[in-house]
Amino acid sequence: MHLIVNGTPTEIPDSVKSITDLLQELGLAEKLVAVEVNKVLIPQTRHSDYILSDCDQVEAVTFVGGG
Repeated sequence: MHLIVNGTPTEIPDSVKSITDLLQELGLAEKLVAVEVNKVLIPQTRHSDYILSDCDQVEAVTFVGGG
């Protein structure tokens, strides 16, 4: 599957179906991440059941604490 992830065209394995799968593939599964798909914010409660489609534009933003 072809996705645009954070502005970069990315080839994703066919085993990746949901946002949760994608976050695992990107190594972000253990982090607090806000995800937009095609400019729509997807709540974390829907990450596991939101099915991605070819050519979706995904923005994944992690939160960084600091002072």
